[in-house]
Amino acid sequence: MGILDLVVFAAALALAAASPGPSVIALVARTLVRGREGAALLVAGIVLGDMVWLAGAALGLAALAVTLGSLFFLVRLAAAAYLIYLAYKLWTAPAQPAEAAEIREADSRAGLFLTGLGMTLGNPKAMAFYLALLPSIVDLNHLTMLGFAELCGVISVVLTLVFGSYVALAHRARHLAASPRGIRLINRTCGTAMAGAAVLVATK
Repeated sequence: MGILDLVVFAAALALAAASPGPSVIALVARTLVRGREGAALLVAGIVLGDMVWLAGAALGLAALAVTLGSLFFLVRLAAAAYLIYLAYKLWTAPAQPAEAAEIREADSRAGLFLTGLGMTLGNPKAMAFYLALLPSIVDLNHLTMLGFAELCGVISVVLTLVFGSYVALAHRARHLAASPRGIRLINRTCGTAMAGAAVLVATK
């Protein structure tokens, strides 16, 4: 693929990924309480979900995506259910200082990865980007395997940078609270935000 096509795709993807949505909310909320551990699994699931949508667009599966709407709804519900579980854990988390909160990762690693994947597969914004907007950016009718691999590389780099930036900022912010009262406020605020993300995932 041409460099210009890749740059335009990367810019459009970065703008779409950076806009606040369930994925950003879930990443920031969890990082504020748990730190960076486990965030990479959420991001990896999101990246894979984008690659699945890219493959669907390349194979001309827009009609199939509409047909499988009920399946994607079930995927969204599963992701939302796990987000609710994480929200409960954040709401009930002990008010420990940030250093003590670098605790053993109790969340399921597979659950985190699959939640990131489910949030993306069930996200109408991702569907619209890859099945509606992407064809206006990339000539999918002449997309080669090399071109597909290049787009997957762009997805990996762009989403890792965008979501990694959110994680880094949230990780720095979590150390600002030192008192048990402040930590408890962050825990419960983030738990509420996570529950809100679950509602967005389930209803959009």
